[in-house]
This record gives sequence, structure tokens and C-alpha cells, in this order.
Amino acid sequence: MGKETGFLELDRQDRSYTDPRERLGHYNEFIVPHSEEALRAQASRCMNCGIPYCHNGCPVNNVIPDWNHLVYEADWRQALALLHSTNNFPEFTGRVCPAPCEAACTLNLIDQPVTIKSIECAIVDRGWREGWIVPQPAARQTGKSVAVIGSGPAGLACAQQLARAGHAVTVFEKADRIGGLLRYGIPDFKMEKHLINRRAVQMEAEGVQFRTGAEVGVEVAFSALRENFDAVVLAGGAEEARALSIPGAELAGVRLAMEFLTQQNKRNAGDDELRAAPRGTLTAKDKHVIVIGGGDTGSDCVGTSNRQGAKSVTQLEIMPRPPEREDKALTWPNWPLKLRTSSSHEEGVDRDWAVLAKRVVGEGGAVNGLECVRVEWSGGAMREIEGSSFILPADLVLLAMGFTGPRRRGLLDRAGVELDARGNVAADTVRYETSVPGVFSCGDMRRGQSLVVWAIREGRQAARAVDEALMGASTLPR
Repeated sequence: MGKETGFLELDRQDRSYTDPRERLGHYNEFIVPHSEEALRAQASRCMNCGIPYCHNGCPVNNVIPDWNHLVYEADWRQALALLHSTNNFPEFTGRVCPAPCEAACTLNLIDQPVTIKSIECAIVDRGWREGWIVPQPAARQTGKSVAVIGSGPAGLACAQQLARAGHAVTVFEKADRIGGLLRYGIPDFKMEKHLINRRAVQMEAEGVQFRTGAEVGVEVAFSALRENFDAVVLAGGAEEARALSIPGAELAGVRLAMEFLTQQNKRNAGDDELRAAPRGTLTAKDKHVIVIGGGDTGSDCVGTSNRQGAKSVTQLEIMPRPPEREDKALTWPNWPLKLRTSSSHEEGVDRDWAVLAKRVVGEGGAVNGLECVRVEWSGGAMREIEGSSFILPADLVLLAMGFTGPRRRGLLDRAGVELDARGNVAADTVRYETSVPGVFSCGDMRRGQSLVVWAIREGRQAARAVDEALMGASTLPR
């Protein structure tokens, strides 16, 4: 414990943002980091609890009290080593993780949790600045080869761990650049993509080979991977977006959130408009935009729409408005249901809850409105409120209602693996092996739509399972 009275003397003080009027003019990250002095002061607030609920609240089981203490003691290099012992990519989670660790912090009982996410991000960012993060190639090669399908956080974590165990790893990615939804689903203003690029350079130096533009089941035969590799890992994510099944949903102005976000990220990467938007340019400029879905993806659509110059942005959620504060006695240390306002919301949006979209209104094939109705919930059942129908002006309707599971056409059809009742690839969290021997699965493709931090955890655990299957034993951590 760094400072016994730290939590008594200091209040929580998290990172700040640049002014919305400034940051809306670009797509770069806009967090204002703490000074080293402020970071050490915030780290001193950690109480080193006898039962570290933050440790259990974190899906990768980050050893949070220990590296908080090391930061307080200014031992940044050892803090980095400890952070990397459980998390391959803390610069990703330090930016986009919702921080269930902070919800589980004992100080969250008084709404003053330790700024764990900010400290984590500061540790790894300093590690890159100081040149402490270098390739860690295996001391010897095993002679075994593994194909990892998908280069999102699960696939990358799995590939890096397997390469460090001495296996020859090839990552197959259907997109033109690696990263999965880290690359094309998360806006650059939340996570700039050079962070992925430098990890790719590190992994290549560790022996990982990347093959982009290679969709397994389409350009690359799955049977060829089974023949040429000792093991195959399915880490392709959960990309089947939930559809909007109402009249008018077929109109051109109704588009999937991921198509919208991907186009902007491609433009930011320097792609020409045709390459960025093969189905035609999709922009919110001078449009009334409605985002259906109240989660993180919907929030990302809000921030992107405002940067593109939308005339107005409205975000609709079918569930009731959550409470401003959770009942700690009922929820802590678990992740609570409460109202969450993102930086994108603060930049300008009209939010509405308990609203059901009924019909897309259009004229001449173009969208000009969305007919909605208010609903109420009772006992888990939804009922439309009579006489509550209304129409919102809309030129662009973005669907951010989540994902129903992995895409079956192509890869999964060719792989022939069994699916669970939810349509995900069936595999447990010990062996991670599918119904097809030698074929493993992890991340959203196995567990369904989830968080980046859960994907990293599953990728690491799957790597250990593959290593055990190939070698009979493994020294890789779970």
C-alpha cells in the first residue's frame, strides 16, 4: 500500500477532455492526460483491499493494487511488466474499456473509485515512449503451426501468446488492414489506429505473419488451413448485425452503424472515397440523423455524425431511462445499470428512452422521417402506449442495435463446427476446442457480442489451450 491515508486525503480526479468546440473539428484522440505527479497522487488512493474486488471485476484479472503501488513509488517499468503479465494490449483497454474494475472498486461505494483506467493507460503509454516495449520472440521453436482467423483483440492476443510459446502463427484477416472492429468499428477519436500498427510491428518481429484481404471460406479454403496447420483458431467476432424489421427499412437512408463507422475510419486512413465507400458515400453532413440503439456503438455514431456536420442527432433506446445512480447495496461490486453519458453525448445529441421505431417514412426512395411510439415495461414485457405515436425528421437512420452472433456464411459453413443455442461457436472456457478436433474458438465468435477486454482474456486463455493440445503442457498464463 503506497500511502495509507491517500484515499482520505485526495478525491478522485480523472483525465479531462479538450473543449467540444475544438475536438469536433478533427478525428484525433482528445483526452488530456494527467501529469506524473497527479497520476502518482491518484494511484496513492488505492487502499490495497484485503479482497481486491477490482481484480475480480477485471476480465483479464489485472493485478491492479500492485501496479497502483508501483506507480505511487514511481517504479513505472515494473508497473508495466506487471500490467503486461495479464494484458497484451493495455493501450487498447486503457482507451475503450468501460472499466468494470472501477465499478468494483471499494471506493466506488462512495462514488470515488480509483482512476484505474487512466493509470493503466499512462503506464503503457509511458512504456512506449521510453522504449521499454520491445519484441519478445520465443527462445526456441516448437515446429508446430497455428492459423488464427480474425485479427481483432481476441485473435491478436491469441496469436501473440502462441508465437511467444514458439509456434509458427499466421493470422488471416478478411479486411485490408488488421485490427477487426478495433480498426474499423471504433472511431479514431476514441482510439487512434497507429496503436494497432505498432503492436503489429512488434508481433511480426516475434514471428507472427499477417495475411490481410484473405477471407477464410471465400478467398482461402478452410480445408487448406486444416491440412497445412496443426491447429486452427476461430476468432472472427460477432458481426451479424441486428436488423430493423419495420416498413420502410429497405430505404437507402437506413444503414448499419458499422458501415457508417467503417467508412469514416477508412477516410481517416487516407483511402479514396470509392475504396472507403464501395456502396456509395455515406455521410451525416447537413442531415437529420437518428441513431437507433443506446449503447457504445450508438454513441460512436453520435460523435461521428457531429464531426461530419449533422444538422441534428437523435439517439433512441427501446429500454427505459436508467437511474442516474445505482443502488450500491444491490449492485456493488457488479457492473451496475445506470445512466451513462459519453464524451460523444456531451458534444450534442437528443436522447430518448422507451421509444419503439414503427415505420420509416420516405418519399421517392429517400428517408424523411421515422414514426415512433412510446412504450412502457412491466415484468419484463413491453407494451405500446396508446396515442403516443410521433414522427421525427430523419434523412439518415443508423442501426446500432447490437449483434446477433457470428456470420455463418463462408467461414462457419465451411468449418462445420457446432453452434450453441445463441448461434455462437460452441466451445467451453477450459479447452476452447470446438466440435471439430484441432479447431478452437475464442472471443465474440464464441461468447457473443462483448467487450475488448473480454476478447483479450479469451484470446489468452485459448492460446494456452492450443499450446496444451499441441505440446501436452503449457507454461502460458490463463
